[in-house]
Amino acid sequence: MDFLEDNPEVEPVDGTEKPGTVRIILADSQAIYRVGIRKIFALEDDIRVVAQADSLENLKAAIERFPSDVVLVEGALLGPTAGAVNELIKVAPKVKLIVQAAAANESGTVELYRRGVRGIISRSISPDLLVRCVRRIAAGETWIDNQSVNWVIEAYRAQAASLVNPKTQPRLSPKEMAIITCITQGKRNKEIAFQLGTTEQVIKNYLRKIYDKLGVSDRLELALYCLHNKIIQGDVDEEMMEQKLVRR
Repeated sequence: MDFLEDNPEVEPVDGTEKPGTVRIILADSQAIYRVGIRKIFALEDDIRVVAQADSLENLKAAIERFPSDVVLVEGALLGPTAGAVNELIKVAPKVKLIVQAAAANESGTVELYRRGVRGIISRSISPDLLVRCVRRIAAGETWIDNQSVNWVIEAYRAQAASLVNPKTQPRLSPKEMAIITCITQGKRNKEIAFQLGTTEQVIKNYLRKIYDKLGVSDRLELALYCLHNKIIQGDVDEEMMEQKLVRR
């Protein structure tokens, strides 16, 4: 397998790396972008480029070979559909993907976020904003602009409205209802576990069962499904709930 030889840091991460350093892989078909972005990250003490690739196949190989936290990939390398995202996440489930897109479109943006991309940025993003994006995504956040938030919310609304006929809703236990209520309040698994006096792993197990019962795939779909089908009663600010969950 071929890695690009112009990267002096294509080597295994050694033990002298500072704790908390963000390890990043760059994947771009254009050498000028790779060189420019590497120079940006070289100025940061807490970000290290560990490998780079000029094709999807080389990117898969780089992810397998070099431990990394974030992958910054050119959107064009992923092809006309978002299926390549699944392949990359399958290779390294914990890696966080940032897609650099030449132009944003509604269907493509929604599909990328659905498949697990943590951020979509413009090819013309400023250096400061790029560094901030990488740090936030490495810390577990999602990077999403207001337009994309609206697209994602509308897509989830449409899907939630057509998921299941309310008359055929499956039964939910009191514990499952309590967890769903916490989800609509924007609480994290750790916070829910503390409130219910259990462990975070138990909450994760419950969520998997709830997703299967209701035919949803994530927290936002779950919350919207429950609101649209009136499983959750009471005063809930739907717009605020959606914004909070999308940005998690």
